[in-house]
Amino acid sequence: MSGYRSRGAAIDPPQRFSGREIVLDGDELDRATVAGERREPRTRVFVDDSRSVVSRNDSPDIPFDLSLNPYRGCEHGCPYCYARPSHELLGLSAGLDFERLVFAKRHAPALLAAALASPSWARRQLAMSGVTDPYQPVERRLRITRGCLEVLAAHRQPVGVVTKNALVERDLDLLADLARWGAARVSISITTLDEDLRRRLEPRTSRADDRLRALRSLSQAGVPAGVMVAPVIPGLNDHEVPAILAAAAEHGATSAGWTLLRLPGAVQPIFLEWLQSQVPLRARRVVARVRDTRGGALDDGRFGHRMRGQGSYAAQLRRVFELHRRRTGLDGPWPELSGEHFRVPGRTVQGRLFQPAATPGA
Repeated sequence: MSGYRSRGAAIDPPQRFSGREIVLDGDELDRATVAGERREPRTRVFVDDSRSVVSRNDSPDIPFDLSLNPYRGCEHGCPYCYARPSHELLGLSAGLDFERLVFAKRHAPALLAAALASPSWARRQLAMSGVTDPYQPVERRLRITRGCLEVLAAHRQPVGVVTKNALVERDLDLLADLARWGAARVSISITTLDEDLRRRLEPRTSRADDRLRALRSLSQAGVPAGVMVAPVIPGLNDHEVPAILAAAAEHGATSAGWTLLRLPGAVQPIFLEWLQSQVPLRARRVVARVRDTRGGALDDGRFGHRMRGQGSYAAQLRRVFELHRRRTGLDGPWPELSGEHFRVPGRTVQGRLFQPAATPGA
């Protein structure tokens, strides 16, 4: 078996803008090998001095147009991650670089506060995050995501959080405060309940049982919580959809969604290498079924197709998901978030002497 035990990618494919290929040399080569054996590449964290942290998009495939990503790159190391090619914009590889070279936006809370204080702020839902996971392991130490949530709570700015990490429980106080004003919801992404597969597919994420515990904690704290079965990988984890939905419902989830595996750009060779090294007996079946959902190709980036696929097998996946979503009572709509109680701390609104009492779901 090739690759690294706690890394999802085993390769650093040439990045599309320079075509360069990384070859370990000198001290780095010494660190990567011990007595002739491959050693885990260590994570390096760099400062990202971006001047803004709120991104805007106009994709018809996602339900938000504003997002906040405290980090570039992600230690979780999922080989299927559609965000990997974003590292190529930094002149780095979508492979090992993406998960071992992480850029932290240390000024994100201050930049967010400035954006929210602007008279032009739209007060619409903000997604955290639309690219990399805000609760990846380095957040435990840097606490940038928590700093951003403190700002959001102070402004009562509506936010939807998506994560694969149970570290979200740490911030229950802030999320519950936001939820009192109808301004927070959390989606926990669960790809598999099989711990052996989870360790290989999502090496630095939380265990599935820990994510389910986080769902329960969020629900008990009054934070609307749902589950994302993402991604559904044909021939690998698609048979787990009913069990994942049932487990999520038992732990307090109130809604559910799913996305189909996407393999844009450099993600394709990374994921195919992972299949061959980690699940070689299933690799051919997975590839064949992915092609069944993508019109014979391995990826289809067209709006309206990339999240759900096409063809009979994709239709079967949709039917199975919808059937079990209804059976488990997770077929309600995702809770709407409200910006009604948005405020800028320290700024008085003329004519309003009393703040109306918050009601759950307002």
